[in-house]
Amino acid sequence: MTNQNQGRDVYIVEACRTPFLKARGKPGPFAAADLAVYASRELFNRLPIESDEIGEAVAGCMIPSEDEANIGRIIALRIGAGDKVTGYTVQRNCASGMQALDEAFKDIKLNRHDIVLAGGVEAMSRAPLIYNRTAVNWFANMMKAKKLGQKISMFTKLPIKAFMTPIIALLRGLRDPVVSLGMGQTAENIADKFKISRKEMDKFAEDSHKKLAQAIDKGYLKDMVVPIFDEKGNVYEEDDGLRRDSTVENLAKLKPFFDRKFGKVTAANSSQITDGAAFMVLASEEAVKKYKLPVIAKIVDVEWAGNDPRVMGLAPTKAVPPLLKRHGLKFDDIEYWEINEAFATQVVGCLKGWADEKYCKEELGLDHAFGTMDQEKLNVDGGAVSIGHPVGASGARIVMHLINVMRRNKAKRGVATICIGGGQAGAMLIETVDKI
Repeated sequence: MTNQNQGRDVYIVEACRTPFLKARGKPGPFAAADLAVYASRELFNRLPIESDEIGEAVAGCMIPSEDEANIGRIIALRIGAGDKVTGYTVQRNCASGMQALDEAFKDIKLNRHDIVLAGGVEAMSRAPLIYNRTAVNWFANMMKAKKLGQKISMFTKLPIKAFMTPIIALLRGLRDPVVSLGMGQTAENIADKFKISRKEMDKFAEDSHKKLAQAIDKGYLKDMVVPIFDEKGNVYEEDDGLRRDSTVENLAKLKPFFDRKFGKVTAANSSQITDGAAFMVLASEEAVKKYKLPVIAKIVDVEWAGNDPRVMGLAPTKAVPPLLKRHGLKFDDIEYWEINEAFATQVVGCLKGWADEKYCKEELGLDHAFGTMDQEKLNVDGGAVSIGHPVGASGARIVMHLINVMRRNKAKRGVATICIGGGQAGAMLIETVDKI
């Protein structure tokens, strides 16, 4: 395997995100590009460079609107980077934001660019409704009708049921097209595999909300989260999916959502459908010195892995070991972890897998258990269960939060990892840096 640590060092010089806003049954106040521009402009307000100094803008986004084709380029233009700064958009489902960081990482390493804007965004509340094939065919035939009589004839054949039952893009996107399982059903499979109880899931969800509440109350997220304003003048300053009253007892009242008869996974112990953006500026050592840029962290390496889509949430167990092995690191050498909370049971399953010798031998090719995690090191400020999971943004968000936690606690090394619909995972090894 190629050692991605070859080439130039790559630094994160600044990072910020918007508040993550929970979808509430109708389109939210911000388009994806609006959210991305808010976060990206703030980065350049903080840095001693103009946006036109970047070589490229890379954005992860799975559900851009009809007016946001190639949202990466739109962001570059809207932040004033100018016509010469190119931009593109990447898609790797839940890890699209991490993929964007990886693209910037590789381009700087290979000397293609010195400074890159990268991150992810999603306005999940604005996911479209799509006409099904019957309705589309009717439209096609209607367009072919030239004479009045033909048009009237077509109206008599109007497929009302087809028009009233559109495809809900968001739900269809959360279903694996190969194994025909929803993401929640894959989480149920993990619960069955590791005998994870409903109480364990709900306790994990309770803890996620408690951690986020503490982070907000203590101001830990203040420098990371930029306030945004909608067209009516309303201000959004904090993640609004936080439920401070979340307890195991309260969560136990909810019914399973994905397997209503036998399941344990509920809406409350799953990640929230959310709108939000998270972006960073990455730079080479040469650019840092030339422009006197601050540095907050270094991307050391990235690993991608695949596994059975039917247990897609376990893929982080396969991404992390080879990443650490390449750098001579062991499980206990990592001071802090971010594992995206797609589902409470998915994170718990990864922890149980790494601690299980049989699983590690059979699935990871190790001759011993990978390690047992100290929960104080994991998702210190909460995760997607409480913060939300804007699919295109989460891969960047977890890296950002990891850096925040490590710098706050004067730690050196951390790993951010995320499972991906379709049975994949990404993992990023990060080191904090104060100066070079």
